[in-house]
Amino acid sequence: MKRGTGMKMREWRESRKARKADWAVGKAEWRAAQKRRRASGEDPDHGCGPMAPSNAFALLPWLLLGMGAISNVVKGETPNPWIGALGLLLFNSLYVTLVFRAFNRRAREAAGTRWCLAALGAVTCALALAYGGNWLLFFPLWGLATGAVIRGRLLGPVMFVVTALAGAIAGLDEGWDTLGIAYGTLVSGMVTAAILALSETVKELRETREELARAAVDQERLRFSRDLHDLLGHTLSVIVVKSEAARRIAPRDMEAALGQIADIESVGRQALTEIREAVTGYRETSLAAELDRARGALTAAGIEPVVRQSGHPLPPQAAALMGWVVREAATNAIRHSGATTCEIEVRSTAERVRLVITDNGNGVGSTPPGSGLTGLTERLAAAGGTLVGGPAPGAGRGFRVTAELPVEHAEHAANAANAANEESR
Repeated sequence: MKRGTGMKMREWRESRKARKADWAVGKAEWRAAQKRRRASGEDPDHGCGPMAPSNAFALLPWLLLGMGAISNVVKGETPNPWIGALGLLLFNSLYVTLVFRAFNRRAREAAGTRWCLAALGAVTCALALAYGGNWLLFFPLWGLATGAVIRGRLLGPVMFVVTALAGAIAGLDEGWDTLGIAYGTLVSGMVTAAILALSETVKELRETREELARAAVDQERLRFSRDLHDLLGHTLSVIVVKSEAARRIAPRDMEAALGQIADIESVGRQALTEIREAVTGYRETSLAAELDRARGALTAAGIEPVVRQSGHPLPPQAAALMGWVVREAATNAIRHSGATTCEIEVRSTAERVRLVITDNGNGVGSTPPGSGLTGLTERLAAAGGTLVGGPAPGAGRGFRVTAELPVEHAEHAANAANAANEESR
């Protein structure tokens, strides 16, 4: 017996250490996810789903159903009030433990959780048999805890037993007038189980959708890289071969060499056309994608990115223009600024979007502005917007790029440009 008890104690300690380790890992992952969301300008994810309680705290207010029993104990209307108070303390402790374990799959399926649920049922039945009246309202709470903990095919038989006990004990105490206790117990358990199961299904579907989206992006990148490899590999091979032929025959036959050079020009032009066709749909990108790329590039260059985004979603044309500004400004910060931090802030309304990119680098240099910012200024001006670059206000260090664009004007300009292109064709 002693040896068996010692082995059980060791197993319990090992399982406790494993639970602590899992909890620490989960906490670290959650903090990392929250940090990434804050860095991208999104609201922190507290686990709130659209159709279910966000966590165990959403199930705690149901303990207010026991206020009548607490009032009886406080007013001295309960025989043996110390026993009643002890029963209340035990019931609340078991209920809180169960609802917190219900939102962790491993803890929910553990044998200790099932024993805890059985203990909650025993306490509920004992208090109801001993006192009746307001104490019968603990049966719906027991049903709620059962629905939160038990899932799958086992839920039906367990809820039948819980409801039968609630109806039988309530009937012994108050007669048929208390059948509402049995009904409330059944409904609280089944509805809670259905909502939580639906919430978990929605969560799994979202994760699956995100995984499928990532897989689709990876497949598209792989397809694009293969197409580009095949296209450029063949074209460059032809160009190399014809260049070598032109070099060899040029001393003997200049006309033939010029023919080879003409072929090289033709192959090059054809390659440019094929590359333009291959990358159709890749050049215009979304603002969100450019923000992600800028964040990754800045981090790789040793520059801490701070990205904040708020306001209305942008139409594709305005998002594409702002994406180009983000790409150019981030590239300039990486190549020329020597900065340690770079802040990117996007604020948008239904009428206008404003993008501000500020770094703490060397500021304005002696060289004139690059062609990238100049071209972007012209593109934004054509869409009714503005782009201004200059020293960041403050201590005299840093560079700031500010772009503003009316959303509707950008969309109309893009539609007009598309119509002009169609007419020219």
